[in-house]
Amino acid sequence: MKPPARGTVYGTLMNFSGELAALGTKMNEAPYQAPPQAPVLYVKPANTFSENGAVIRLPSGVTEVEVGATVAMVMKSATEVAGYLLLNDLSVPHESFFRPPVKAKCIDGFLGIGDRIRARNEAGDPAVFKLEVRINGELKQTVHFSQLVRPADRLLADVSEFMTLGPGDMLMLGCDVGRPRARAGDRIDITMPALGTLSNTLVAEAA
Repeated sequence: MKPPARGTVYGTLMNFSGELAALGTKMNEAPYQAPPQAPVLYVKPANTFSENGAVIRLPSGVTEVEVGATVAMVMKSATEVAGYLLLNDLSVPHESFFRPPVKAKCIDGFLGIGDRIRARNEAGDPAVFKLEVRINGELKQTVHFSQLVRPADRLLADVSEFMTLGPGDMLMLGCDVGRPRARAGDRIDITMPALGTLSNTLVAEAA
């Protein structure tokens, strides 16, 4: 499927049951004092985009990153999904829960984007999606999208209540707990049969 013009990429936090369980009582602390009642989103701006096969440079001082393997809905219109594709939402490891992780997530090149969009009617039910993450060929994580708090259709409906998505915009389904760590020199492969493989290699930024 030919990709539409690329729009804004939105990440989704706390959309896996394992994420919420791992946070435990933190969600009941000030200032929020309760789990989120609506989707929690953040933006991956255009400076973060890296194509399939691209080398991603780690800036000086960053020794490792978290691999956020996920699937995104690619929008055809405000309410219609054109298809799905793989993303690698890289992030500098961080512990902050109460502030948007902009500094950790919006570094140049820190979003690997797959080159295979599978039409919605061909990809099947996102609730049965399963992807695998390998680092240097070794299986490090398996992500089961049956564990989503908000399945794809509900996530889109809930997001559409407070914002309008445009053609080419991407809405991530979320990243599960147990995200593997990777370092300079590592090759990251994210694979799902219906969506192919997204591969990126990390290198240290030249001094």
